[in-house]
Amino acid sequence: MARNYLKSSLQNASFSIIFQIVFRFVTFGLNAFVLRYVSQSVVGVMNVRLLLLESTILFLSREAFRRACLSKTTDHNWAQVINLLWLTVPLCQIFSFVFGYIWLHILTPPSTLITEHYELGVWSICFSCVIEMCCEPVYLVSQAFLFVRFKVVIDTIHILVRTATFTPIIVYSPRLAVLAFSIAQVLAAVVYTVGHYVYFHYYIKNLMKKRALKEKNNENGRIPVNYRFVRRDSITELEDEFPFESLMDFLPAKMDNQPIIDHDLARLTWSFFKQGILKQVLTEGERYIMTLFSVLSFSEQGVYDVVNNLGSMAARFLFRPVEESAYFYFSQMIARDMPIKEQNQRHMAESAKVLYEVIRCITCIGLVIVVFGQSYSHLLLFLYGGESLVLGPGPTLLRAHCLAVLLIAINGITECYAFATMNTAQLDRYNRIMAMLSVLFLVVAWLLTRLFGGLGFILANCYNMAARIALGVVFIKYRYKDTEYKPLNGIIPGPLFLMMLACVIVVTQISQALLSEEFKIIHLGVGIICFLSVLITWVHEERELVNLAVQKWTQSTQTLKQE
Repeated sequence: MARNYLKSSLQNASFSIIFQIVFRFVTFGLNAFVLRYVSQSVVGVMNVRLLLLESTILFLSREAFRRACLSKTTDHNWAQVINLLWLTVPLCQIFSFVFGYIWLHILTPPSTLITEHYELGVWSICFSCVIEMCCEPVYLVSQAFLFVRFKVVIDTIHILVRTATFTPIIVYSPRLAVLAFSIAQVLAAVVYTVGHYVYFHYYIKNLMKKRALKEKNNENGRIPVNYRFVRRDSITELEDEFPFESLMDFLPAKMDNQPIIDHDLARLTWSFFKQGILKQVLTEGERYIMTLFSVLSFSEQGVYDVVNNLGSMAARFLFRPVEESAYFYFSQMIARDMPIKEQNQRHMAESAKVLYEVIRCITCIGLVIVVFGQSYSHLLLFLYGGESLVLGPGPTLLRAHCLAVLLIAINGITECYAFATMNTAQLDRYNRIMAMLSVLFLVVAWLLTRLFGGLGFILANCYNMAARIALGVVFIKYRYKDTEYKPLNGIIPGPLFLMMLACVIVVTQISQALLSEEFKIIHLGVGIICFLSVLITWVHEERELVNLAVQKWTQSTQTLKQE
């Protein structure tokens, strides 16, 4: 029986979105709390300088391996895959030493008046990254075999440990913010890594008992008669496919009469690695420019980071889980090296429909963010960080960032489809184009930042995303050329929805002009009423999609209860 990848992807996305919403609200409140204890300069050091180091090391160390090894997992020789994945550890160590040295001895360090623990912060990031790499084989297996609930639980624990460690130290002594950040990073990484191995130790132990019981029953020719006993001790399809019998199977091993690693996967990983360098530069370009060229002070970086975090909440707690699940779904349903017409047509029809609906949904969400962001950025920043955030360029930055969010949303889906279905030659060609875009993006970002300050970063990001969307659209159009499928039509929302948005932007702009200063609660109430009107219009126009989503969610819930 084939795995239901659509159902698993939807379930994965649903759990991830719920998890991200809950804990983004937690971190939202925590950051608002921190802003009242810690200076904006310290926020710039932690959230821009140090987290950029973490993002760089982790992305370059593992992203290419994850993308390559999640392609067609049913065809893997898992011993070879595990050997390949353990290469992430020495690779991470190399990157940690290289970038740690750069962050300490080449980049301009923050003044000791801002923090005395910058060096400790750098090495704690490097150490925590190496620790996390040690559970990369287990993480990928959990993804490949659809351990959705475990992923939610372990991510929850990871955030809880980091938050519970960081917050009390900040309350006790705000001056020790970077020290608290360092301790929280290392402790959370240890718990995250150990948690993976502890879970799979008990999972494999229980699975071996089930298999032994099944073999014993088969040998005796007896079938257990108690229904509840059968449910508990029967082996599911994925459990039956699970190839690991001990935690030792997650360690590197010699291969008899076979290559140590899968060379096709290694070549695909190398292609993703080259592309990943470019993607990292494009994704974190503004932070690299801030860090390398010091175009903004640490205080200005702190303000920019606050605005960027607020503006990116939708991208983080909604778009990213959808992209991850969509990538997994498309990589399993569509073969990289075959034209659409030569593949399973039932799978092609389903995947084209999924791509159409996902693009349509995220475009609608992005447009809602753009419309409401123009009238409610000032109020959101005031509630989040007080007067200090609204007196400067914060509201203007957040309004501009809402447009970037729309482009990020569309690019996320078109790009994840492209990466999930491109063959090695297409990936290499795409990498060359991305290299040119990367250089051009950095030049544009540097120029616009010189002219407009932090706003220049956002405008450069909009250019960056628009160019990447164009590449993804061209690939998808070529992929479905001469077929009946038109998934890109999903970029255009329904007419009723667009008309309602046009009315709402007029009403909310009037409300902002008349009510936002002295009657903030009334202004917020107007926004809530307008949002509900937009939501009702969308549900009415997308009745078929809403009914399908409710049906799939109900089925997933019933399945979880049975399990």
